[in-house]
Formats: sequence, structure tokens, C-alpha cells
Amino acid sequence: MDFLAEGFRRAWDLLVGGDAEVYGIALLTLRVAVVATTISCVLGLPLGYFLATRRFWGRRAALTMVNTALAFPTVVVGLLLYGLLSRRGLLGDLGWLYTWQAIVVGDVLLALPIAAALSAAAIQGVDPRIRRTAETLGAGSWLTAWTVTREARFALAAVITAAFGQVVAEIGTAMIVGGNIRGSTRTLTTAVALYTSQGDFGLALALGLILLVLALLVNVALQVLQGRGSD
Repeated sequence: MDFLAEGFRRAWDLLVGGDAEVYGIALLTLRVAVVATTISCVLGLPLGYFLATRRFWGRRAALTMVNTALAFPTVVVGLLLYGLLSRRGLLGDLGWLYTWQAIVVGDVLLALPIAAALSAAAIQGVDPRIRRTAETLGAGSWLTAWTVTREARFALAAVITAAFGQVVAEIGTAMIVGGNIRGSTRTLTTAVALYTSQGDFGLALALGLILLVLALLVNVALQVLQGRGSD
């Protein structure tokens, strides 16, 4: 108990004192998470809509692949991406290995299936009569898509939250392609793992608390949006 109490005291001192390393890691994590979530949702939400509303040969196989990718091990994604970004890899000329951009790419690969699969499920949950009514009234494809998407807006907000949660909590890919370099690619998750292994429990706990706060804020924002939309 003394060990935990001392860890919480040190974590509190670091957070209240505005420790530069703690908040620098937090800001980098937030930047990576926002960029990766934005890219994955911009690509994944339209893909999910397409899979949910279009009938084409191989659709079932495509849905199966997207759903299977939800459980893809993060370290395997990191390993494959490492092979692509390494000096001898196909994308080695980009020079992105051990940069925050590499972490973003890895996070997008992990969050994109979440955005696509869950948004497809959300769109499929919308009453099909809404889409048929919009088309009957002469709405074009874009207006029809907007009508259906608006009906599923709360579920889609949850999809964005899930994608953000995957990105901000991921460690395997960030460790492999980011390298956990201090001041450059050290995120909250990789820093927590590092400082815990080094025995600096207080610093690891401070970073872990920030990680929890980020997740809490995103969920609170979702609840606020849902509350306003239901009024």
C-alpha cells in the first residue's frame, strides 16, 4: 500500500507541477491520435456506408475481411509496417521509420477496419424505409447518403469514439515503428511500459492517468452530443 501511495503522490506532483516531459508525451499522443482517427474515419465511414448499402459480387467476402481485421494483432501490423518502412523496404525512401508519421500510419491501419466495420453495422441498423423514401422523393445519391447517415449519427459518433480509443491505447505498432524515442516518438502507452520496467512507477502512473482522462473526455463528449441530439 505504501508503494501505491507513494506512486500516486509522485504522479500528482508531476501532473500539478506541469512536468514538461509528461505533458510533452501527452501532446504528442494527442496529435497522433487526432490525425490517425481523422484519416481512418474519413476513409472508413464512406467505406462502411458503401458495404452496407451496395450489392455487388464479393460483398460478403469484403465484409468478412473487414470484420476479421478487427482482431488483427497490433504487433503483426507493426512488424509488417516495419518491413515496408525499413531502409530495404518498399517505402524505405520515405524515411518515416522511427517517426511519429510511422505511428500514424500504423494506427490508421488498425483503426480503419473499426471505422469501416462498425459504421457498416450502424448503417445496416437504420430502417431501410428511410433510404427508400428518400430515393422515392427524388433525392440523389449524396442527399440519400446524408439522410441515412444523419439517422445513424449517434451510432457513428460511437464508431469515431471506438476508433479514437483503439488509436490512443495502442502500443505494439507504436513501439515497433516509432522506437519509443524520447521527445520524438514516445507516446503515453510506450512511455508507461518503459517507465514501469525502469521502476519509475510514479511517472508511469502519471502518464496512465492522463491516458484515462483522454478516454474519459472523448466519452463525455459523445454523451453530450447524444444528449443534445435527443432533445
